[in-house]
Amino acid sequence: MKLRVGLVGLPNVGKSTLFNALIKKAKAEVANYPFCTMEPNIGRVAIPDKRLQEIARKESSKEVTPATIEFVDIAGLVKGASKGAGLGNQFLAHIREVPAIAYVLRCFLDEEVIHVEGTVDPVRDAEILDLELILADLESIKRKKEKVEKLAKSDKSARAELDTLNKAEAFLEDFKPLRLVLDDFTEEEKVYLQKTLCLLSVKPVIYVANVSEKDLAEKSNPLVKALKEKAELEGIPVVEVCAKVEAELVEIPEEEREDFLKALGIEEPGLNKLIREGAKLLDLITFFTGSQKEARAWLIKKGTKAPQAAGEIHSDMERGFICAEVISYDDYQRVKNLQQAKDLGLVRLEGRDYVVQDGDIIYFRFNV
Repeated sequence: MKLRVGLVGLPNVGKSTLFNALIKKAKAEVANYPFCTMEPNIGRVAIPDKRLQEIARKESSKEVTPATIEFVDIAGLVKGASKGAGLGNQFLAHIREVPAIAYVLRCFLDEEVIHVEGTVDPVRDAEILDLELILADLESIKRKKEKVEKLAKSDKSARAELDTLNKAEAFLEDFKPLRLVLDDFTEEEKVYLQKTLCLLSVKPVIYVANVSEKDLAEKSNPLVKALKEKAELEGIPVVEVCAKVEAELVEIPEEEREDFLKALGIEEPGLNKLIREGAKLLDLITFFTGSQKEARAWLIKKGTKAPQAAGEIHSDMERGFICAEVISYDDYQRVKNLQQAKDLGLVRLEGRDYVVQDGDIIYFRFNV
């Protein structure tokens, strides 16, 4: 399953530096991934997962293939983008193509780097980004209503569509991104807003707080604190990174990175956290397949049943699904390898109605 997150932000927030670090990380870590391609504005990176490495070690796998996530460097935003200011049209078009958005927000002070708004305020910047998406959505709804209102006079389904448009419009006119009020819509209405209209403010968001190197260790940045308070009220995850450090880190030989991180007082690169949170953003989980030939991670939507999970590997496996041999990762940690797990009766058979859980290690039986 392809997962794509768009990086957006105002000018001079460190978005390009962060994206360039992602691109370099991608070239270093995913060069052997099947069909891995690099485009000027897209970087595909491996999702860090210690579970996969442990499976590969226990099964003596010759190849290790992680699940991946794509990040898209979207044109910078300025006020008025919804009306075409700056690269507004390009900005909005690219956001429509991604299922999730990462707001890169400047949380560092540097007199040599001018902020387009004159001062550094990540909460304000997030509100600017939200506002541009809201205004663009209002314009989309306005155009749609002009067509639907005529049909609604004689068509029942058009009247229902108009009701949904009016409800969404009311929230947007109150300057509320639709992602914050999705519980007020039915499942059918959500699909209409997300898939049919392709509205922007309905997309899930993550805040990326770009801090200074000093702030990484001290963790006392008042700008980050204010941003986290806003994020908590809205249920938005926050990841702290230092784009400058990340850019330096990918240039350091792998064997020296651990010492570099220790000197900064952090356990792992901020990019790793960003990549994992990006995967969580779309309610995805990971299952694994493991053998001497290959250990591999697969992304699926939470709630996916076993046959459809098999289909992520190959359509024939879904079509000819018989059953799934499953062991949870918690149980797997207690054994030497999958063969010992089978000998101890820890591997169970599951049928068509089994809902795959995060961390499941699965072997699919099928016949076509």
